Amino acid sequence: MPNTFNSTLKTFTLALGLVLLLAGCKQNSSEAAFDNYHQRLTNVLDIDPTPIPNTDVLPLPQKRDLNQALPDIRIGLLDAYELRQCGLFQLIAERNSILGKVQDKTRSLQYELLFLNGLSYCLTQLKPDSDLVAELTPIYQQKQQQLPMIFWNMIFTGEEWRKQLTLGHELVDSEKNSAFLTSLSAFSYVADLVNNNVTTTSAPIAPALIEKKYQDLLHHQQQIYNSRYIGDLFYSLARTTTWLNTITAQLNANQDLILCGNNMNQQKAKYLRNVFYKFYVADIQRYLAHLDSQYQQIQPVLQQIHQQLNQAPIQVTPDMQGYIDAYINGEAYRQFHQATLDHVKFWQRLFKQCNFKVGQ
Repeated sequence: MPNTFNSTLKTFTLALGLVLLLAGCKQNSSEAAFDNYHQRLTNVLDIDPTPIPNTDVLPLPQKRDLNQALPDIRIGLLDAYELRQCGLFQLIAERNSILGKVQDKTRSLQYELLFLNGLSYCLTQLKPDSDLVAELTPIYQQKQQQLPMIFWNMIFTGEEWRKQLTLGHELVDSEKNSAFLTSLSAFSYVADLVNNNVTTTSAPIAPALIEKKYQDLLHHQQQIYNSRYIGDLFYSLARTTTWLNTITAQLNANQDLILCGNNMNQQKAKYLRNVFYKFYVADIQRYLAHLDSQYQQIQPVLQQIHQQLNQAPIQVTPDMQGYIDAYINGEAYRQFHQATLDHVKFWQRLFKQCNFKVGQ
């Protein structure tokens, strides 16, 4: 009896493991659409499909290579005590506490905005000829110069925001548009926050307003916490470029197999035309338009953030510059767009050569 039970248990465990393995190996639906399109074309041409190469992408560099080191600015305890009259003493005390020293990047940004705003207020309240004003003025200027680097650290080394910009390993799902809209909203909010704090020097405002902005930032951060949709979008541009270039090259290399003209059997060309409408126009073209639209919405936002932060002396490694050029400045999109055009040009030539009318 025990042997029968153990045997049954092993069989069940093996079956369960196989089910989980098959579930884990399920092909991405968008990738499957490209695979199906590729297979249909090669079936008509009666050739073997060209293997699709791996897609080389430029990853987001490690945190340690992106973090901008900020010199510590200290104010003596006596001076800090004098700052009670303009509300900075408590803020500095909290920052110097044990909890204050282990703040995450978003919380650190909130502190810096409050501190900078408090300094600005102090400079308007203290006597212009006081020693404290002489000490605080260069500190205020230095803090203002550091603000872009603080934003940079939050975006590129803060866990939640960094995850969004880390490239994924599968094509985005065109049905999950809400995830994109959430990401676009979050980064648009950051772009406005950067613009309002980095590119302009404003008069002091109520700390409650800064707290409101911080809470709004936290809300966006929480919304994108379990997603890296932007990184998946970047990967999708690169991966679909690989697919298109491979398929286009194979079609061009086998153009002689497609006969068109008077007194010729155009059956193969007609079959290809059917594949074009049924699989490219219906599935692939729609998906490419989806990627194109999403990138053209998010890229200006990311460029705006980068350009605003780039005004500061931020240290950018060659790897990070490659990432910026590819995904923020648009080189990956340019290659994607060119691959799409090259693929469409093949079909335009075929339709013209075989005298096919578009839409038939």
